[in-house]
Amino acid sequence: MYFCYSISHMKKTSLIVPLFKKFIRETETGKRLKKNGEKIKPSTIDNYKYVLQNLVQFSSETGFELRICDASKLDQRELKSEKNYWKKFYLKFTEYLYKKDCHDNYVGSNIKVIRVFFNYLKNDKDFFTGDFQRLFYVRKEEIEIFVLSPEQLKFLIHDKEFEQNLTLNLRRIKDIFVFGCTTGLRYSDIFLLTNKSFEQQDGEWYLKLKSLKTKTFSYIKLPTYAVTIYRKYQPKSDKIAVFGKISLFNFNKALKQIGEQANFTATIEVSREKQGKTQKLIKKTDTALNRFCDKMSSHMMRRTAITTMLILGMPEHLVRKISGHSAASTSFNRYVHYAQAYMDKEISKVHSKLENY
Repeated sequence: MYFCYSISHMKKTSLIVPLFKKFIRETETGKRLKKNGEKIKPSTIDNYKYVLQNLVQFSSETGFELRICDASKLDQRELKSEKNYWKKFYLKFTEYLYKKDCHDNYVGSNIKVIRVFFNYLKNDKDFFTGDFQRLFYVRKEEIEIFVLSPEQLKFLIHDKEFEQNLTLNLRRIKDIFVFGCTTGLRYSDIFLLTNKSFEQQDGEWYLKLKSLKTKTFSYIKLPTYAVTIYRKYQPKSDKIAVFGKISLFNFNKALKQIGEQANFTATIEVSREKQGKTQKLIKKTDTALNRFCDKMSSHMMRRTAITTMLILGMPEHLVRKISGHSAASTSFNRYVHYAQAYMDKEISKVHSKLENY
C-alpha cells in the first residue's frame, strides 16, 4: 500500500500485483468458484498466472506503476483522472504485448482475464473499481481452420502400405488421430476412454461419454475401422485408459512427422491478426514456406470430424449433438462456413469440367 495526495483530500491506492496474487490464490483454494459453484480448471488458473507474469514484466520494463483506487471515494475530477489512467494502461499494455509479436487472440485473452480480475474485486471484495474494465476492448481473430480432406482421412484409415512404413509409435498415434477425426472427441476426452466407454448393442458398437469441457453426454455409433482401432488397444482392465498416456507435445510432434510421411506437404498460406489487421505468417526457415503437415495438431482431430460430417451431408443439428456444441454456440458456425467453402470448391471443379466443351 502507498498513498498519493490530491488537493481536496487524501486518495488511497492499492498495488495491483498483491491483489492479483490474492485473486489467483483464492481461485486455487476454491474460495472463488464459477457461478454454478464448480471449481475453476487448473488450465484457467495457469492463464491467470501468465497474465500476472506479463503485468509484472510490463510494469518493470516500461516503468508503468500498477495501482488501483477505490472509486467510491473519488470526486468528479479524480474520477476523470482515474479513467484516463486506465485508458492509458490499456493502450500501453496492449502496445507492449504487440511489440512482443503477440496476436489479437493472445492480447484479447490477457485483457479478458484482467476484466475478470476487476469483477472479482468488485463482486467478491466489495472494492468499487469504477467499472473502468469496460474501457478494455477484447479483440478476437478468426484463425483459419485446418482440417484433413475426406480423401486425406481415407488415406490414413485404409492405406496399409503407408502404415507398414511407420514406426510402432507413429502407428499408435496415427490410430488415435484417426479415431479422433472420426468421433470428434477433444484430446483430453480421448485419453480418458476406458472399456466402459464402449458398448455393443445388436452387433453395433457405440461410444458413450461425458465431455470434460461441456459436461454433455454423447452416444456415437462407431464405424468398423474405429472398432478395429479400439480392439487393437483394448486393455484387460476396465480401469486402464484405452489409449494409454502421451504428452501433448509428443503427440503433436509425431503428427507432423506422420503428415510429412503421408506427403501432406502442400504449401499453405497462414495469416494472423494484429490490432485487427491481417498479416501473413512466413516461417523463418530455408524454405520460408508453411506446409500443411506443419499445421497438424491435436485440434485437427475434432475439426476434421465436424467438417467431414457436414461435408458428407449430415444435418447440422445432429453434428452439434455429436460434437457437444449447444444450439447457441457461435463457434460451430465456423465449421459450417468452412464446409460450405469446401463444397463450393468441389462444385466449381465439376462446373469447370462442364463449361469446357
